[in-house]
Amino acid sequence: MQFRTKEEQVADYLREGIIAGRFPRGTRLKQQEIATLLQTSITPVREALKLLAAEGYVNGDSYRGATVAPFDITATNEMLSLRILLETQLVRGAVENASAADLDELHKLDAEFSRAIQAGENEAARAANYRFHHRMFEIANMPQTLHFVQILWARYPFDLINRIGGRVGRAANEHEELLQAFIASDVGAALLATRRHIESGWLELERAMQAQSAADASAGLAAPS
Repeated sequence: MQFRTKEEQVADYLREGIIAGRFPRGTRLKQQEIATLLQTSITPVREALKLLAAEGYVNGDSYRGATVAPFDITATNEMLSLRILLETQLVRGAVENASAADLDELHKLDAEFSRAIQAGENEAARAANYRFHHRMFEIANMPQTLHFVQILWARYPFDLINRIGGRVGRAANEHEELLQAFIASDVGAALLATRRHIESGWLELERAMQAQSAADASAGLAAPS
């Protein structure tokens, strides 16, 4: 594992928490509470919030207070294309660079994800999912590409996707397909599995939103005038 400063550790904890839904959209992030929770001083928390503001995870500033940023659903199609483009590059690099120890670590992280799903601990499952993908991309040793991916993640509706019934279970199956490609050092299969994994979550969200829109319209028609 690469060395991380305290600022980077705090930033990664907050990124994970935002994506997992531990810190919902619009939540105010209080520096002292975070510092106490992580047993650190205010300074790395303040610096981490500045970094997250630059990446788009939070709005506001570290002095007056920061809140978790909303996502723009109208921009998600563009983000989807960019995620596929950049994350497949990271997966290619990760497959080519992965050692036996790296593969063992990925299996352990995926096992954490599966255990959380089986226990019905949805927030823990989302957090484990973040750690699995983040660690996989670190293996690629392409820090600038990973930085841009983290910016895309800031505004992507992971929290909505992961609330869809059965989605986390299907994601676990998609992880298994990806890991099998890693074990076989099959770059082509890994790229295809990554694309399918990204697209399937978005397609499920689209269907869920369409169903909700239809239900809302039906309820509106049925309401008394």
